[in-house]
Amino acid sequence: MKGTKFYTKAATALFASSILLAGCGSSDSGSGASGDQVTVDMFQFKVEIKDQLESLVEQYEEENPDVNINVKTVGGGNDYAASLKSAFSSGDEPDIFNVQSPTEVEDYRDYLADLSETEAVGQALDGTLSTVTDGEEILGMPFSQEGYGLIYNKRIFEEAGINPEEIVTYEDLEGAVKTLDSKKDELGIDAVFALPGKEKWVLGNHLSNTFLAPEFNNDILEAHHSETVAFERGDEMKRFLDLQHQYSVQPVNSLDYSQQVEENFSLEKVAIIQQGNWVYNAIADMDPELAENGIGMIPIPVEGNEGKLPVGVPQYWAVNKQSDEEVVEAAKDFLDWMNTSEAGKEAVMQDFKFIPAYEGYDTSKIADPLSQDIYKYAESGETLGWVFLGAPTPWQTEVLGVDMQKYLSGDMTWEELESDATAKWEEARQ
Repeated sequence: MKGTKFYTKAATALFASSILLAGCGSSDSGSGASGDQVTVDMFQFKVEIKDQLESLVEQYEEENPDVNINVKTVGGGNDYAASLKSAFSSGDEPDIFNVQSPTEVEDYRDYLADLSETEAVGQALDGTLSTVTDGEEILGMPFSQEGYGLIYNKRIFEEAGINPEEIVTYEDLEGAVKTLDSKKDELGIDAVFALPGKEKWVLGNHLSNTFLAPEFNNDILEAHHSETVAFERGDEMKRFLDLQHQYSVQPVNSLDYSQQVEENFSLEKVAIIQQGNWVYNAIADMDPELAENGIGMIPIPVEGNEGKLPVGVPQYWAVNKQSDEEVVEAAKDFLDWMNTSEAGKEAVMQDFKFIPAYEGYDTSKIADPLSQDIYKYAESGETLGWVFLGAPTPWQTEVLGVDMQKYLSGDMTWEELESDATAKWEEARQ
C-alpha cells in the first residue's frame, strides 16, 4: 500500500449511481463447484463497463477453463444498494459484490472476506483502503479513482472567448455563464447547463458533497461518526444550484442522466454539465471526436478550496466469505488477475476507462481526457474528499436529494431544506 498518496485521508466514493434490478445466483442456483468447474456469481453496479467487463471475464475463462463467472450488472434507473439487500434477504447471495460506504461495510460485515493477503490489496494506493479497513483485515478492493466537476465543451468556450483556466472563483464562473447565455444564438446552444434534477444522486450526492466536504475536513469517517450536519457552506451550495437551475434547459426536474449527457451535451446543445469522468464512454458513443478532443473538466468553485476537484473511490469489490471455500478462492484469484495482470490492467485502463487505484500501471496511457484531468488533480493533491458516503444511508438521495428536487420545483424553501435535512440526519444517528 505504498506509493503516491492520491487524495485526502479518507477519499471514497460514488457514485451513487442508478441501477437495473437483476437477480444474483447463489449456491442454490448454481454457485459453487460443478464437476471440476467452479462457478462464481458476480453482482456489480457499474453499468458503464457492463460489456467491457463481460469481455474481460470471457478472456479469463478461456485462460482458466475450470472457472465460470456469471456477471449480473445493475443499472438503468434502479438502486444497487436496495437490489443487493434484496438479493441477500432472499437467499440469492452473490459471491462477488460491491460495497461503497462505511455503513455498507458495517451492514455486510458478516459476509466480507479478508482480502489483505491478495496481490491487488498489496498494490493499492495510499488512501484508497480506509473505508474497508477493520483492524488487520482489508474487506474490499478499490474499483478505481473517479472525479467530477464541470465538464465543458472546448469549442463553445473558445467561440465565446472564455478561457476555462481563468474560471477559479464563483464570480468567474458566474461571469462565464452569463457570457455563454448572452451568446446562445450565435453559439448554437439551447442553454448553458443541463441540470438533471430527476437524478437525486447528482443533487444529493455530488453537488452537495462539494460544499459539505470542507465541513467534515474531507474525511468520510468524520462524516460517518458525526451526529449532525450544519450546512456551513449552505449558502454557497444554494447559489451554485440556483446558477445551474437558472441557466439550464427546462424543466430540470424531468431531466435525467441520459438526456443530460447524450441528448444535450453530446449533441452540443449545452456548454457545461456537472458530471464525472464516467460519462466519457457515453459521449464517445455519440461523438468520438468530441469525446477525444473537445471536452475538459474544471472544478466547482468552493470558497477557500478553489481549484480542488472531488476525487474518490466509487465502489469496492467484496468477496462473500460465506460462499464455498473454492468459490471464495476463485473470486479472489479473478479480482487479483483483473487488477494486477497485464491483460487486466490493459482492460482497466483502455476498455473500462478507469483511473487506476493501484501501483504498477503506466498512467501515461490513461485513456481519456477527463480521466487525464482528474489524474493531474489527484497527483498534485488538489482534491476534495467524497464525504457524502459518510452520511446516513440513504440520507444523501432520499432526504437531501428529494428536498433539493422540492426546492427546484418551488415546493420547499432553502431554509426548510436545511432544517429538514439536518433533523433527519440527527434522527438517523440516534
